[in-house]
Amino acid sequence: MRFPSFKSKALFVSLFALFLCLVLFPPPAEGGPPAESVPTPAEHFGFNPGADRMLFDYGQLIGYLQKLDQASPRVKMVEIGRSPLGKPMFIAFLSSEENIRRLDELKEINRKLALESGLAELERGALLDKGRVFVLAGLSMHADEVGPSQAAPLVAHELATTEEPQRRKWLDDVVLMIIPSLNPDGMDMVVAHYRKYKGTKYEGSTMPGVYHKYVGHDNNRDYVTLSQEDTKAVVRVYSRDWFPQVLVDKHQMWTSGPRYFVPPVHDPIAENVDAGLWNWTKIFGSQMITDMTEAGLAGVCHSYIFDDYWPGSTETSLWKNVISMLTEMASVKDATPVFVEPNELAVYGKGLSEYKKSINMPLPWPGGWWRLSDMVEYEIASLRSILKTASLNRREILMFQNDLCRKEVKKGLTEPPFYYVLPLGQKDRSELVGTVNLLREHGIKVYRLSGPAVLEGRSFSAGDIVVPLAQPFRPFIKEVMEKQEYPVRHYTPDGELIKPYDITSWSLPLHRGIQALEIGSRSADLESLLVEVGEDFSLKKDIPPDFRAAGLSADNNESFRAVFEALKLGLKVERLEEETACGGIKLPKGSFILTAEPRLRPILEKLTVPPVFLAEPTTAKTRRLALPRIALVETYFHDMDAGWTRFVFDSYSVPFSVLRPGDFETADLAKNFDTIVFPDAEKSILLEGRYKARDEEYLADYPPEFTKGIGKKGMEKLAAFLDSGGTILSWGSSTPLFIGKLEIPRGKEEKEEFQLPVEDVSERMQKAGLYCPGSLLKILLLEDHPLTLGLPREIGVIFNGRPVFSTSIPIFDMDRRVIGKFPEKNILMSGYCEKQELLGDKTGLVWLKKGKGQVVLFAFSPIFRASTQAAYKLLFNALLLPKIA
Repeated sequence: MRFPSFKSKALFVSLFALFLCLVLFPPPAEGGPPAESVPTPAEHFGFNPGADRMLFDYGQLIGYLQKLDQASPRVKMVEIGRSPLGKPMFIAFLSSEENIRRLDELKEINRKLALESGLAELERGALLDKGRVFVLAGLSMHADEVGPSQAAPLVAHELATTEEPQRRKWLDDVVLMIIPSLNPDGMDMVVAHYRKYKGTKYEGSTMPGVYHKYVGHDNNRDYVTLSQEDTKAVVRVYSRDWFPQVLVDKHQMWTSGPRYFVPPVHDPIAENVDAGLWNWTKIFGSQMITDMTEAGLAGVCHSYIFDDYWPGSTETSLWKNVISMLTEMASVKDATPVFVEPNELAVYGKGLSEYKKSINMPLPWPGGWWRLSDMVEYEIASLRSILKTASLNRREILMFQNDLCRKEVKKGLTEPPFYYVLPLGQKDRSELVGTVNLLREHGIKVYRLSGPAVLEGRSFSAGDIVVPLAQPFRPFIKEVMEKQEYPVRHYTPDGELIKPYDITSWSLPLHRGIQALEIGSRSADLESLLVEVGEDFSLKKDIPPDFRAAGLSADNNESFRAVFEALKLGLKVERLEEETACGGIKLPKGSFILTAEPRLRPILEKLTVPPVFLAEPTTAKTRRLALPRIALVETYFHDMDAGWTRFVFDSYSVPFSVLRPGDFETADLAKNFDTIVFPDAEKSILLEGRYKARDEEYLADYPPEFTKGIGKKGMEKLAAFLDSGGTILSWGSSTPLFIGKLEIPRGKEEKEEFQLPVEDVSERMQKAGLYCPGSLLKILLLEDHPLTLGLPREIGVIFNGRPVFSTSIPIFDMDRRVIGKFPEKNILMSGYCEKQELLGDKTGLVWLKKGKGQVVLFAFSPIFRASTQAAYKLLFNALLLPKIA
């Protein structure tokens, strides 16, 4: 090679050195450092994710993603909240280097496309040009469904290092947002359990208890109620912060069926959701099944068992104009491989009638070994397909998001209903406050009237709450504010009903016991009076410097929280035994008088509804309350209703101790407890530590130390607790424990046999055609009873068909009262119920007496998934029942 002449030899040497550096050490391609500088998953974890019998925990997972964040400009970690046990929750953003640099700009573009219906075409076009499709992937919400989270490091590493042109194009067009675990607490619990028993005969056994602080598998049933901290964090992402266009929620299913489920879902589907959203899920799902099958991944199916009628899961984002999808994958025993014989392969429910080649499953899996590595491979393939589809349709998807925004706002301006009005004068004003704040948490704009208004012959007052439907999230508003009417569909004309996957009622006003008026005409006068609620809504007022006592209405749920807090501090709390006028305000019977002292003020400051402040002690008749000693019975059999009950107790400051079924034989029940609470759990699990169906028993997949039941001796001790003056509360499937013959030991040899004057008649009603898949039914309550203080004459309760009680004339030292019954007609309030007339005048809530003891049996859960606030007071009153003299 001949070089040009240089005036300076030093310059020549410098330029030649630069040339050699560029040849020998070329700069990294756009997107960051070379792949070898980015740590591999195997280097971080010490094994390749998906390896047989190997799992990493949440801390290790986040640690790896944070390493990628440091090493690659294609990765950015952002904290989005905290789990119920305080672990930080993150989104890992994966995209091109340029998109990661522009995240704040792209976030604002998303917000405008999602929420601004009046964008000028020029601005809209510019946003579509500059915007990117944001795909939110939520992984392993159910913590024993380990595959999606275990695949996350491989997905992240691939996208952080790939130079393959097609995948680089995906990264240019798409921002993948991975929530590495939707349930960090549960992930650590499951991994710890697997590691504990690894190498023993119980390797791969089911983790005892719920894999969550409270609700276990039901964490995917909380996306309307938003009771849990992890749920709140996820909903903020798509409702208030990032507004992704696409969401996929990645789960697992049973081992012996199809390998992988992709959209579309099966019927029924929600009628408030726009048709375009369903069609987009089919586009993504069709591409997934095509790509995965062409890659040789057998057993992928669609239109199977799962539906999107009920809005309680992560895909509640559908009602907020997000293309939202579910995937489900066949499981192994956590990380232990499973061999599946061909004759064991089967299908259940709807969409696939047999395990054969069909249009819904064109390439069946033949059986054989199924490993975590297979699951990881399927997960990676499905995410690649989603990214490809999002990239190919980038502009169309962005345009669709804003089109839906415009469409829903226009509907809200032109189609009834136009508003929901929630009057300020509710019976339970604390639930009005809770509902307003819940809607705002969902990204809904809520307003107050600044003056009086008249509409459709109704007079409304200043301060009343108005929720207009002319909002981008109109489908969600309508869905949760109206009563539900199940869309009845059949497999064939006049044939079998297509049954729902979950419950059929979620109406916030009906579940919370507040009045919401649906308005079918628009009013410019009313709209001129609307003032947006711009911060946490409250009705509280300043606490005066001096007062003798505070009166808290029994009508408000939050009064019970204050009462339990005060009792735990040893403060004086009395309960009114008659209606009383205090300071010109009537306090109903059952309300509470709390004597003033310095420790009371912080309790009152938390109230959202002001108490009545008394300058003088009340002269009304009262009963002094004592703090009850409560045992909550919780099995190890993934006892979700017990977990929900713990959550409600903690939320309302109710003190309790957890009592396991195996503890009954040795526990001194009468010495330690006043009240024992049995949430909804099967009798066979409680009594024997076994599953039972159709009179056949099944051994549980738990290590044996977690399968102890109450047993015969434990039941005798429980009966003796009752006889000595204890109180037992029981609902749902646990109530059969107290129906039929019971025994009380009377010395070494003698026993007293007795049978409470109640039976369950639901079995014969179901044989007669009663079918109620978790619907809201009306219960008429006995007025002026200690169990119904603060409650209206009728409320709605979630009922699933059993039990139904019938009482009889008592004998000896027993008694009974029907506290709640189904009305003779118009029983269904929201949802679906076949042959509801069979329930007419039947008993749904009964109080029973044996000696000095009391039993309260509920045919329904009074706290169902922390979503039936209208019935909470039945439970709180039961905890505060006066003793029998």
